[in-house]
Amino acid sequence: MIPIFKPYMPQGIDSDLMTILHSGQLSYGRYGKEFENKLRNYLGNDRILTTSTYNQALLMVLSILDLKPGDEIIASPVSCLASNQPFAVKGLSIKWIDVDPKSSTMDISLLRNMITSKTKAIFNNIFCGYAGELEEIYRIGKEFGIPVVDDCIEGFGTKYKGVFTGNTDADITVFSFQTVRLPNTVDGGALAFNNQDLFEKAKLVRDYGIDRSNFRLSNGEINPDCDITMEGYGATMSEVNSFIGLQQMNKLDELFKIQSDNARYWTDFFSNRTDVNSLTISENCTPNYWVYGVLAEDKLGFINEMKDSGFYATGVHINNNIYSVFNNKIDLPGVNEFMRKFVAIPSGWWVNLKSRNRNGN
Repeated sequence: MIPIFKPYMPQGIDSDLMTILHSGQLSYGRYGKEFENKLRNYLGNDRILTTSTYNQALLMVLSILDLKPGDEIIASPVSCLASNQPFAVKGLSIKWIDVDPKSSTMDISLLRNMITSKTKAIFNNIFCGYAGELEEIYRIGKEFGIPVVDDCIEGFGTKYKGVFTGNTDADITVFSFQTVRLPNTVDGGALAFNNQDLFEKAKLVRDYGIDRSNFRLSNGEINPDCDITMEGYGATMSEVNSFIGLQQMNKLDELFKIQSDNARYWTDFFSNRTDVNSLTISENCTPNYWVYGVLAEDKLGFINEMKDSGFYATGVHINNNIYSVFNNKIDLPGVNEFMRKFVAIPSGWWVNLKSRNRNGN
């Protein structure tokens, strides 16, 4: 059966990895900086930092924005649990926003009226790589002076008006490079900023709040006059993980093109069905097609149909507003309708749908 997810790994890197492993230089260094530079060039944004995990990246965001227990944020429950669990860790108060049931994206018509004097941030999840009308969300954030965070746990490679996520007007963008992402670093993440002050602060937060330029004396001892003024994490990416990610960068365009070609195949394939519809996609959005999303009237029946045809199909996630850890089990009609129908099917780089089409399958 063709899997829904598959980790990509370049060939011929074994000897280089062994060299790194025996070099004595395993923590963030040469390859970490090279990987960040590749990401900056690819996304067109000079303010990029890699992290050891996506979870650390998102926790860093909460610290960078000085969010405290009890602070109110707006977020979508249609997401991976990993996107929202850090809010519980920090004791934040989540106001769940409903979604457009035809697209999975935030229902922007509700956003302005949900903002109060207590609202400290808006977290916009780009579910499975499908972005909504991002500019309107940014506009509302600026209107109220509230930072907007694009949660691209599944959204690296997605474009909005021809611009990659990570180079839009979001204040911060969060990426995951976990095993089934492109690129993958086995585990890892990254942050992108459109604000230099936040970027500079993030450098300290990523490294225990330490200013490395002043941390040690000329003899190598720790400088007692180097103060630590903010909370921080040990979140730098290792050389091994950075090297793996670096080797994938030159293949990304080719891999994303395969995924886009596969998406066109599926769009044509389902065009004549009335019981299965492709997700509605904004004309301004070009998804990365990490998966191909459809809305099926008979969700379980369609999942079984696809599996019988040799394609693993799944709902991927469950709506997070059902979990008691978030202390807000609100009932949202758009979320309910979307989750009742949404199914993801394989469209990744490992799927050769062109060949199936030629063979009449």
